[in-house]
Amino acid sequence: MQFDLTRPSADFIRDPYPTYRYLREQEPICRQADGSIILSRYADLEMVYRDTARFISDKKKVFAPKFGAETPLYEHHTTSLVFNDPPLHTRVRQVMVGAMNPRALKHMEPGLITLVDDLIEQMAQAADVEIIRDFAGAIPIEVIGNLLDLPRAAREPLRDWSLAILGALEPVLTPQQHEEGNRAVSDFVDLLRTIITERRARPGDPDVDVLTRLIQSDTDGGLSEVELYQNCIFILNAGHETTTNLIGNALGLLDQDRDARRQLIANPDLIATAVDEFLRLESPNQFGNRLAADDIFIGGEAVSAGTDLHLCIGAANRDPDQFEEPDRMVLDRRPNRHLAFASGAHTCVGLSLARMEGRIAVGRFLQRFPDYQLTEGGERSGRIRFRGYSRLPAVLQ
Repeated sequence: MQFDLTRPSADFIRDPYPTYRYLREQEPICRQADGSIILSRYADLEMVYRDTARFISDKKKVFAPKFGAETPLYEHHTTSLVFNDPPLHTRVRQVMVGAMNPRALKHMEPGLITLVDDLIEQMAQAADVEIIRDFAGAIPIEVIGNLLDLPRAAREPLRDWSLAILGALEPVLTPQQHEEGNRAVSDFVDLLRTIITERRARPGDPDVDVLTRLIQSDTDGGLSEVELYQNCIFILNAGHETTTNLIGNALGLLDQDRDARRQLIANPDLIATAVDEFLRLESPNQFGNRLAADDIFIGGEAVSAGTDLHLCIGAANRDPDQFEEPDRMVLDRRPNRHLAFASGAHTCVGLSLARMEGRIAVGRFLQRFPDYQLTEGGERSGRIRFRGYSRLPAVLQ
């Protein structure tokens, strides 16, 4: 078996885990036709994540031929936090961590509960329910919109923009995806330019208004104007797709494992550890990337400097050398050092917010609809890098 990341089968899109098992056991250093390598063992990913000297995040050399060096997509993906190394990564991360402070999250929680409860009641009254459209996809858009205090009228296109920009990270990019991604970045920057001008004139409380905090870091020398715009977009993208997938995947898993669902309903305090188990079993982000900065050996095999490494998070999170009974859902699993939020210097800055959204959304959904059933018509998004549902119809009993 030779797995080609650029030509996945329909079976892989539906269920990638048999392929991941094969890679871990038979080809843990899986070389691709373009010279890149897929890594699938937990120990290898953890080593790469923590060694920021020999494995770098800067993707300018990879993204220039893919996007074109003068395109909005290139500017975005080479400026945002995730694809950068120090000193830019350090400057941006310090601002982001400060913005996602405990006070800001505590300030957001009552509004998040109200939002979730309102969406639940709307679904309870609806004749036709589709969980991604009506619930999982609606939550992070409002949360990020509130985090940046974006005008409500400006939020309608945010989901489509996020999908277009992140869709450009797939291994194969069609001309249409390229065009849609560039247009989404440009439209988002135009929106932000207006909003940021207004916020400079009327700043909010920087302890709870993340956009005001980011703007102030701009004037203090923390972020340039381009970095400010592109990392506002990054906050939306990072918080939207992954959280939508977390909630949808969790409800999909609990539909498949009714015993686990009954256990969680009977013991709602398990929701905190359960969210991490959902993240481990069905990681919203299935692949990370690094470049080898030096010639190095990984798993006994020589890897040349400049090699693009695909870090298969979905495979590592089911590695039996790290997790006992890795394919079984254990709601109170401890320890659970999954890599859904990456690891090391690039650990996701929004992990506390994502966990809070998952805990409140899934927990309150189960309280209101303990006997929900998914129905025919569920569809996976078809993506390789991000794993989630595009449609998840359900009957809420």
